[in-house]
Amino acid sequence: MKVLQILPEMNAGGVERGTLEVGKFLVQQGHSAAVVSHGGRLVPQLEALGIRHLAMPVHRKSPWSLLQIRPLRALLQAETPDILHIRSRVPGWIAWLALRKLAPNKRPRFVSTVHGFYSVNAYSAIMARGERVIAVSNCIRDYITTNYPRTPQDRIRVIPRGIDPWEFLRGYQPDAAWTKAWRNDFPHLAGQRILTLPGRITRLKGHEDLLQLIGSLQREGMPAHGLIVGDVHPRKREYLGELQARVMELGLTQHVTFTGHRSDIREILSVSDVVLSLSTQPEAFGRTSLEALALGRPVVAYDQGGVGEQLNRIFTAGRIPVGDRAALLRVTQRVLQEQLVPGEVPGDYTLSAMCAGTLETYQELLRT
Repeated sequence: MKVLQILPEMNAGGVERGTLEVGKFLVQQGHSAAVVSHGGRLVPQLEALGIRHLAMPVHRKSPWSLLQIRPLRALLQAETPDILHIRSRVPGWIAWLALRKLAPNKRPRFVSTVHGFYSVNAYSAIMARGERVIAVSNCIRDYITTNYPRTPQDRIRVIPRGIDPWEFLRGYQPDAAWTKAWRNDFPHLAGQRILTLPGRITRLKGHEDLLQLIGSLQREGMPAHGLIVGDVHPRKREYLGELQARVMELGLTQHVTFTGHRSDIREILSVSDVVLSLSTQPEAFGRTSLEALALGRPVVAYDQGGVGEQLNRIFTAGRIPVGDRAALLRVTQRVLQEQLVPGEVPGDYTLSAMCAGTLETYQELLRT
């Protein structure tokens, strides 16, 4: 079959990685895979895997993006894909409107993946209009059925995001070269308890709660170092400045490190004593937390969304009521003192299960 996935850009992020991984799997299985996006740092990797990239400005949240409807329709007529898979709202609307003027027997089958808890409105409703609607977790399935009741439940397929258990092998240890470079770059981390908060620098990720936690641990006589690992979008630099000022205000300059964008997240997770997920809003799935759990690293997180689902199955000791900073301190202390470790990652949280489930969803549509 021929599958065309469409999303805004191919930069870092769970949506982009999922797109790349499904495309890679399709090519390995002998199918044809293409991606429409505005481009990004993952395009070379995409093309190296045999996935064609078709550049188109489908990324702007602007009425001007509707000018891409006709070019996309022409592209669909030229490419004749069997499946058109949307992964974001703006490209989703462009794709939906492009399909409308194609003859029914010339249209690809329409699949959507709901990757997040979007604001509930007509704009977001496009993600629930697929002939098959993939939910990345059970809580996303519940979000769809609650907020978009017109979507028949028999169209929804729960396919959790997955990780490669061989890449995130339990007990993995970085090699000597990485360890040497890490110690050279961050010598002040030697001998420290490292509490890592991975994710982009945004107000929703709970950085303020991390800073409060580090300060509380210092006062409790259990010093730890906060490691904030994540990229900063140019529009978020002001918030980064606020965080850095807050670090100084709390007297934590020697106890918090901002690493910026890192491509070695597996290695960083593996040397972390605790990995945190403190988003003020629920994560749809929480892939990085699953990677940490697969490595055997304890995750302490607010018990909500996809991360809460993971902890309920793999590491119940790490669950915290949302926003409860006292419980955050208490649970983190217990995990550190007792050196608690998570259980094994279930088979349905693997990359192979995710890709196979997505392929089966495509094939199911083409059989009908």
